[in-house]
Amino acid sequence: MTAVPINTSRLSASSIKDVQVNYYLIPLPEVLSDAKHGDHTHFELVTCTITCNDGVSGTGYTYTGGKGGKAIYSLVKDDLANFLHSKDADCVEAIWEQLQYHLHYVGRGGLASFAISTIDIALWDIRCKRINQPLWRLAGGFDNRTPCYAGGIDLNFDENKLKSHIEGYLNKGFTAVKIKVGKDDVEEDIARVAAIRKHIGSDIKFMVDANYSMSPAQAIRFAKAIEQYDIHWFEEPTIPDDYQSYARIAEATSIPIAMGENLHTVYEFNYAIQQSKLAYLQPDASNIGGITGWLKVASLAHINNLKVCSHGMQELHVSLMASQPNAGMMEYHSFPIDTYTTHPVSLDKQGYALAPNAIGTGVTFDDVKLSPYQIK
Repeated sequence: MTAVPINTSRLSASSIKDVQVNYYLIPLPEVLSDAKHGDHTHFELVTCTITCNDGVSGTGYTYTGGKGGKAIYSLVKDDLANFLHSKDADCVEAIWEQLQYHLHYVGRGGLASFAISTIDIALWDIRCKRINQPLWRLAGGFDNRTPCYAGGIDLNFDENKLKSHIEGYLNKGFTAVKIKVGKDDVEEDIARVAAIRKHIGSDIKFMVDANYSMSPAQAIRFAKAIEQYDIHWFEEPTIPDDYQSYARIAEATSIPIAMGENLHTVYEFNYAIQQSKLAYLQPDASNIGGITGWLKVASLAHINNLKVCSHGMQELHVSLMASQPNAGMMEYHSFPIDTYTTHPVSLDKQGYALAPNAIGTGVTFDDVKLSPYQIK
């Protein structure tokens, strides 16, 4: 744990007093694989706790698939913590804007957006606590629950294990599931899709995710081959930077196209909306600049008549998704961050994820569970 003390003289009650930054390396229960990132054995968690002059504090965080976490930790601890000196924690959007341009020259998006996310989420936690409201109310208040799906990282699973994994999701109450695609042999991908659709029946929504592993031509051929299996969306068929190719893929198939987890600025999302003919946007508050960034993308989606979804960190996104009138489906991710919190995500009898009514963001980390994995 690293504390950055700040001189509290002449500061208002909501002025930032200190910042603590932690880094954890957490093992996954089993190896998880996808087409581009390969094997995942751990995920990284970086937390940031901000305390104001009057003692009110909030915690934010981000995560990675196992790479880059120490760089994010250092950026927050060595640069941004000092930058926050004497800032008014109540001015959340102003600080967000200042942070964007504090780091703009060295990192538009990328690690900078991950680092900013840790701070922004902490500031929203403080904001909610000052107003004595849960996040889902303060972020929009549309509802206290959201449609959701279980998103597996399962490209390395054989067909029998894949079916068993999916059955586990259904037994937990999920009414929508997603599998990874992107095998070297496209026929194997097609066979996996066919097998899972047969296994789950026609009532369960079913998505596929290629993790940008296909060329546009490959994606079009694959999409046409699986159209018969009633696919709810085809996620990240090709590299997220190629907005025009997303449009070509969308025009060539009846399957709706989704992407967004690898877009790290609101400007990138704006380009994607303008050019890519997407049906679903998938911002991740861990890498889009936190809650402020996520809500900006949700508003962009709304005014363009698109559904906003989420990627990862279901323990936070459940409140954000519930808050929005244009919510699509929240992803329940295979990185089990919420098992290290005091409010794991729960589902109602209809398979909706329930937003917590706890004051703040609803994400409180369990220090006893986390402490064995703390590196810094």
